[in-house]
Amino acid sequence: MKKKWKSINLLLIILVFAACKEQPKQASIQQEQQQITYTCPMHPEVHEEHPGSCPICGMTLVKKTVTPSEQAGISLQTVLQPVNSAVISDVKAVRPLLATVIDTVAAQGYLAFDTRTYNNIAARFSGRVERLYIKYAFEEVHKGQRLMDVYSPEMVSAQQDLVFLLKNSPAEVTLINAAKQKLLLLGMTGDQVLELSKTGKAFYSLPVYSPYDGHVHDVAHSQMAGPKTDEVTDYAQNMPLAIKEGMFIQKGQTLFNVVDPHRLWAIIKIKQADAGKLKLNQAVKLYIGDQQMTMEGKIDFIEPVLQTGDRTTSIRVYLNNHQHGMKAGSLVEAKIHTGSKSGLWLPRTAVISLGQTNIVWLKDGVVYRAHAVQTGIQNGGRVLISGGLTGRDSVALNAQYLSDSDSFIKTQKHE
Repeated sequence: MKKKWKSINLLLIILVFAACKEQPKQASIQQEQQQITYTCPMHPEVHEEHPGSCPICGMTLVKKTVTPSEQAGISLQTVLQPVNSAVISDVKAVRPLLATVIDTVAAQGYLAFDTRTYNNIAARFSGRVERLYIKYAFEEVHKGQRLMDVYSPEMVSAQQDLVFLLKNSPAEVTLINAAKQKLLLLGMTGDQVLELSKTGKAFYSLPVYSPYDGHVHDVAHSQMAGPKTDEVTDYAQNMPLAIKEGMFIQKGQTLFNVVDPHRLWAIIKIKQADAGKLKLNQAVKLYIGDQQMTMEGKIDFIEPVLQTGDRTTSIRVYLNNHQHGMKAGSLVEAKIHTGSKSGLWLPRTAVISLGQTNIVWLKDGVVYRAHAVQTGIQNGGRVLISGGLTGRDSVALNAQYLSDSDSFIKTQKHE
């Protein structure tokens, strides 16, 4: 009999325990069922606790799970905050990274002839070009090389004056020397004047010699600045010179530029934001012509003014081109190390510049709030944060995504 009562008691205990365990489960099921409603895709104001058809349009109701806002930590007070200072969003957040970054200024430019080596050949007397010995631009010439023959009535008349004095007034040494000096100043060489004095025959076609070594540049081609495409360069090299046989030239007219091809410079365009980091003699690494050639140099000159229509600052790097490996007009990429900076760094996309103010979206729970920060230098895709944040703060990775560009900027500037 006792064994029977013991079995009954044990059975009752098991039933009570099972009932207690089942009660929370049923409560949880009931809570889930209370959270499930059915609504119409066309009429969201319709809510039913069971499946069926929409009483308005007859469409089949679809299940809708209602998640209470309290479970997401979003209260009505949070939702009602002004959107120009607080935004509810699930965009990705990042933390400032404490690091030491080597500050490198990257810029582009082109190679050009060093204009300090430009030497002009000008006409010292007027006349007609009888014969031209150079035919195309960039032709190599040497000092003393004959460039052209010119017929000049002025020079013929001056030669005849000297011949007349030598024949009729050989005792007038002063006048004879003055006539010789005039011919020398007009462009005749000493050997030509000496031959004229001996033969008494005037040169009706005077040769013009190059006083410099280098490449002949036509004046029109020398004015073409900046990088040139292969088509433009080939056209310039193969087109005839502007000076042609039969043309008349005027005294003082610039005929050619003679340029030393062994000396080039790289003209690098620097953004205004990076111009303050540069100093003379800083090391520069150049990548020339699709990076097939690298050169080491230094900043030799920083232009003190901005060119018209150009919002960049130009620097020059002087280069030696004795092996003729570099070509004027080639595009150049430059990298300049300006030191290293330690501190907190953020992606540039996380910071919005409002002119004198910089804004990030600081994460505060489920809300992002507009927060002013102080910034330093920029390096690649990162910006140095000099104040306003700590390493424990989180900010929106894409700040522009959270900002209404018109109302946000106006509100922040007024604040």
